[in-house]
Amino acid sequence: MKDRLTTLGYSAGWSLVRALPLPVARTLFRAAADRAWKSNGKGTQRLRRNLQQVVGPEMPETLVRDGLRSYARYWMEAFRLTGATPGQTYPGFFMHPESHDALKQGVAEGNGVVLALPHVANWDAAAVWVVSQDWQLITVAERLKPEAVYQQFLDYRERLGMRVLPLTGGERPPLDVLAEHLSQGWIVPLLADRDLSRAGVEVDFFGGKARMPAGPAILAIRTGAPLYAVDCWYTESRVESVMRRVTPPADGPLDERVKRTTQLLADAYAAGIADHPQDWHMLQKLWL
Repeated sequence: MKDRLTTLGYSAGWSLVRALPLPVARTLFRAAADRAWKSNGKGTQRLRRNLQQVVGPEMPETLVRDGLRSYARYWMEAFRLTGATPGQTYPGFFMHPESHDALKQGVAEGNGVVLALPHVANWDAAAVWVVSQDWQLITVAERLKPEAVYQQFLDYRERLGMRVLPLTGGERPPLDVLAEHLSQGWIVPLLADRDLSRAGVEVDFFGGKARMPAGPAILAIRTGAPLYAVDCWYTESRVESVMRRVTPPADGPLDERVKRTTQLLADAYAAGIADHPQDWHMLQKLWL
């Protein structure tokens, strides 16, 4: 019954929120965020602790409220993005020109591009923008439970023009499939700021130890594709983004190169998150 209710909730979100006038949807989602802030549930408490790790113990409480508002805005926009079609120009996203040029060059050179990003602002909007440039995009998604919800997210992102691989349970290891697509000039974006499995790479992050996925570093080293850490944030009217180039070291054993590259990515994430911590949607445990 719990799984059925969860599935119905997401289905309602995708059908009903899209039908609401935008000002009404914004008001409802902001009110829900403020209610969550005042209720101070487990997710809100975890967000507060995570933001204190970023900003310090003197962090203003309003930052937690703004973080929840940003998170609610992501969900509101995600539910409404189903109205976009593959290749449609998306006005709600802006890539700064230097980063746009770097991405364009990477695709033109035919090696593909690996984009590693934390959970900031609206990464789905960024993907819609990439597809609107007539670039091919493939990514990996965690297999959510219940399965029906995972399938809804899969269908949602594929309707937006992405190709999505399951992190587990696929016919082939996802890194092998991603490497093949990089060789054909595809863009590979990966959410990569949280990995609590034993396979995660331990990094220094805002003064603490955390684990992050090794996938972006492995792909870049294995294929030679350029690697960028992506930063996104909200303005009043849109999502804006810049990319920071990360160059894997050329010497040393593979495992050490992966560790060093992942640390460079963590440093790049930290630079962006420090600039706009309210748009980092980390409501789960991160630091060890």
